[in-house]
Amino acid sequence: MWQEPGGPVLIEGPVEVVMEDGTILRSDRPMVALCTCRRSHIQPWCDTSHRDRRRPASGAGERRAQ
Repeated sequence: MWQEPGGPVLIEGPVEVVMEDGTILRSDRPMVALCTCRRSHIQPWCDTSHRDRRRPASGAGERRAQ
């Protein structure tokens, strides 16, 4: 198991995940990415939505167009 900082947890497959409602989801892939940011549209699997996070502007070094 390995976690990408700010991203998914990577687990060697195959993997079975038991959801809160008791549903069992299975992936037969050799490596599975589980979402930890809760932005994925295909929970519990990662769809790389964590890459869309925007960093707040610090204001340092920015110029405004006049």
